Amino acid sequence: MSWSVELTQRAFRDLRNLNPAVARRVVAKLEQAAKDPPRFFAHLVGSDEYKLRVGDYRVLATLAHEAKVIVVARIEHRSRVYARR
Repeated sequence: MSWSVELTQRAFRDLRNLNPAVARRVVAKLEQAAKDPPRFFAHLVGSDEYKLRVGDYRVLATLAHEAKVIVVARIEHRSRVYARR
C-alpha cells in the first residue's frame, strides 16, 4: 500500500518557486518515494525530520508511520535547506 503525500504551505510555495524542470523531478521522486518511504528517506540526526535527495535539492519531511502520510515541510537547494531549520 502506498503512502499519501501532503505539502505544508511552505513546501507548496517552495515547489512553486522552483524551476519547472526541477519541480517535475521533485514531484516524480516524491511519487516514487510514496511507494516505500524508508528506502528513499534518510533520518536527520537530532531531529524528527527525514530528507529526500533530488539532485542538488533536498525535501525535508516528517513520516507519520501509523497514518502512512509523508508531510513535506521544505523543498530547497542543499546549500540553503539546513541553515534555516
